[in-house]
Amino acid sequence: MSRPGGDLTVAPGPGLPDGLTIPAVELLERFSRSPGPGGQSVNTTDSRVELVFDVAGSTVLTEGQRRRAVNRLAGQLVDGAVVVVASEHRSQHRNRVAARERLADLLRTALAPPPPPRRATKPTKGSQRRRLEAKRQRGQTKALRGRVRGD
Repeated sequence: MSRPGGDLTVAPGPGLPDGLTIPAVELLERFSRSPGPGGQSVNTTDSRVELVFDVAGSTVLTEGQRRRAVNRLAGQLVDGAVVVVASEHRSQHRNRVAARERLADLLRTALAPPPPPRRATKPTKGSQRRRLEAKRQRGQTKALRGRVRGD
């Protein structure tokens, strides 16, 4: 895992056989006051972290990877950049680590190739036979529910 303030390492996965290392100069970290618990220093500590990565202008992504990432992250991009926010921890360091992990996961899923299309298959003869037999059995059960006649 990458340390806060340094390069971001994305682990290998589908679409990234060798992994990916994003240099620190392409990442922008902003800090602000975090809402929620924090004790005495809640209004004085800038523990909320915003991590910004410009996907559209990145030099480490190939043209195909950039195109795929922009298409997949289209709803989350602001001017071609993705913004990840972490404020769940009290310490700035832990929020920085959480934001970097979240960005790495987001990029790993965005750069993964699409799944192969579903190939339609026919039901097997045995499954067709079992389905029809179950329907016959159910019909027989319902037919026996008729009104009882006293002869």
